[in-house]
Amino acid sequence: MKALFATILCLALSGCLGYHVGPVKPYYLRDVHSIAVPNFKNRTLLPRVEVLVTDTLIKQFQQDGTFQITNEDKADATLSGEIARVTRLPARSVRGNVLATTEFTLALTLRYTLTTRDGKAVVGPSEVTGTTSFFVSSDVTTDERQALPLATEDLATRLVAQLSEGW
Repeated sequence: MKALFATILCLALSGCLGYHVGPVKPYYLRDVHSIAVPNFKNRTLLPRVEVLVTDTLIKQFQQDGTFQITNEDKADATLSGEIARVTRLPARSVRGNVLATTEFTLALTLRYTLTTRDGKAVVGPSEVTGTTSFFVSSDVTTDERQALPLATEDLATRLVAQLSEGW
């Protein structure tokens, strides 16, 4: 009876072999546990967009939990980059007038590199783009400014997924 119980117990527990609790990082980032995220460089004409992107990215890293965010002195790697461009493309026109636009697609592109303490690039240089769409009321500039945090959030989600999941 004890042998039967021991056999059943071994078979039941062997089904859990290979599973990990907690974050599973890509193999090339196995030694990176903490990341520093200094303010990105802004290569666009939008003022202070680098602060919005950096803050949103740090919040997304904290929500994901794979990497700890810390300052550059204590970090295993540093994520540096530049906001390359912000583009607004027409997505939908007014019925009967193809020159007037009612909906735009906003795209925010970030070029980044993840480097270790010794200056070796672990990831990158690479590029990630966050997008959103917005409808136009009376002022296109105000509507674009209100849609910018949504594009930034999409960019942060994609970048953190690339680093924490490896794709």
